[in-house]
Amino acid sequence: MATVTPPDTVADEPLYEVVDGEVVEKPAMGAYSTWLASIFHDALSPWVRERQLGRVVTEMLFRINRAKDLQRRPDVAFVSFERWPQHQPIPDEPAWDVVPDLAIEVVSRSNSAAEVQVKIRDYFKAGVRQVWVVYPTTREVYAFDSPTSVRILERANVLDGTPLLAGFLFPLASLFEDETG
Repeated sequence: MATVTPPDTVADEPLYEVVDGEVVEKPAMGAYSTWLASIFHDALSPWVRERQLGRVVTEMLFRINRAKDLQRRPDVAFVSFERWPQHQPIPDEPAWDVVPDLAIEVVSRSNSAAEVQVKIRDYFKAGVRQVWVVYPTTREVYAFDSPTSVRILERANVLDGTPLLAGFLFPLASLFEDETG
């Protein structure tokens, strides 16, 4: 059986981040991690849109520190209309020059603990207001309000978006629905 090489298109280009001016390829997420990120996007996006609070995006590259040429690509992010006004067009550039209010990272097998901690610190130094880190293996979500203030939530808990997204309540059982018990 012959191996088929997919066509070279923009969609086939590897995802990357820029750290200290160096392009760092971002390994592809596994199917389960990608699905979890999609669930978060699907829950958060209509809730945000209905309240006209901002935009929810997936895999968007953000320039979060121009001086250090730091560009991060959270798996899901929320940008409020306070940070990027509703009627201001989103630029057609590789990186959106705005710091998101919320960054959601779904930890993949290729992520080290140190790498996740660096990203959390980078996000908060840049002005991200909340970071949610999803650990698929342990079925937990770490909701950070600062680099040192975290709520650790399990499948039986409800993720409360307060203070950033007051009223957004997300039962983690719906995220980890494949788990029984």
